[in-house]
Amino acid sequence: MSFTKEVITCERTGDKYSLIRHSSGLDVLVWKMEGFTTTEALFGTKYGSVNNKFRTVDTGDYIEVPDGIAHYLEHKLFENEDCDVFELYAKTGASANAFTSFCETAYTFSCSENYEKSLEILLSFVQKPYFTEENVEKERGIIAQEIKMSSDSPDRACFFNLLGALYHYHPVKIDIAGTVESIQKITPELLYKCYNTFYNLHNMVLCIAGNVDEEKVIGICDKFLLPAEDKRLEVAFPYEPADIVKRKVSAEYTVGTPLFSVGFKCPVFKGTEMVKMEVCAGILLQMLFGSMSRWYKELFEEGLINSSFSFEVFNAEEGFFSCICSGESHAPDEVFKRCLAEIERAKAEGLDRRLFEIIRKSRYGSMIRGFNNVENCAEMMFENHLQGTGAFTAADMLANLDFEDILAAFDTLFDASKAALSVIENHT
Repeated sequence: MSFTKEVITCERTGDKYSLIRHSSGLDVLVWKMEGFTTTEALFGTKYGSVNNKFRTVDTGDYIEVPDGIAHYLEHKLFENEDCDVFELYAKTGASANAFTSFCETAYTFSCSENYEKSLEILLSFVQKPYFTEENVEKERGIIAQEIKMSSDSPDRACFFNLLGALYHYHPVKIDIAGTVESIQKITPELLYKCYNTFYNLHNMVLCIAGNVDEEKVIGICDKFLLPAEDKRLEVAFPYEPADIVKRKVSAEYTVGTPLFSVGFKCPVFKGTEMVKMEVCAGILLQMLFGSMSRWYKELFEEGLINSSFSFEVFNAEEGFFSCICSGESHAPDEVFKRCLAEIERAKAEGLDRRLFEIIRKSRYGSMIRGFNNVENCAEMMFENHLQGTGAFTAADMLANLDFEDILAAFDTLFDASKAALSVIENHT
């Protein structure tokens, strides 16, 4: 088979990987890391729990499918007609796994030798779906149990309750596995429909990092990939207002100390602009609420937060972007109040330019060190490629970011009127 090749290079470090556009329709990304003993591979699709409404040239109108079907598919693909896939990997010595997120599904393996055989297994089983009434029904009970166990997690409840307070209609507020009710509607026919739509090679990517031979990788792709027709897939999401649903949501679980999550609902971005705002958001969260901030030191000394406190940027092109702080506190309402006060104070008094530079350099260093981790490199290629950017985009942006970029992002991302609080109180 034929292919075209582009070399993607980090402008600061000189690190590079190959983007191979295979004639089958699959994009293959290979990061050759000489001297490394392990190999990491991901074969996945731009298909996650939020992709429940879609159309192709074959469907005509948009069709909707039950919540949780992407996760259901991931479970079922490991079971083929002949044997359990894990048995095949056991013979090669590879460690295999899979995950479904809000926006992606990936099948992975890690090995220290014989990556060629493991890659053949990976490409083979992901392209061989096997769904019957019997095995789909069997899986329903397993996943229902998984959902029930997840519902018992106070941390998970705190997070999804927050998303429900922030988002009116976007499916991101629904658990990745769906609900016990929604998975009852999943049939072999629907699984095949979603598989044939989203597991089309034009919607997928193969990423492999380690001391691998690029020509061997291409040769295996030639052997196992058949040309796919581009179905011109389109996904749709409901209209989502800019405002939040409610200011506060609470629930009761058996917890030692109440849990909280504070979320700021932000505008949605695309492509490189999204990467830039994600980088800015990470720096801003650290400047405002990180361990070096005045806010953190004060609240920690007052006993309002403890070492469990953390923050994250939660976003994707698929229509959501939030800045979230979480932790434990005996006074979560006071923490929320102080979060909002800190935002207003920083907008009135200004941000600390010196602190920005310290954090920017630190985060850049951490990101560059990540280029020496095989697993991290494979995951970076995978996630960024599916979002339409490159593995080095964030690092290059971080290197070139200036204080004015941060000031502009601050005004855009942190709006106190679009903040919500989720609390898990102790059940008495």
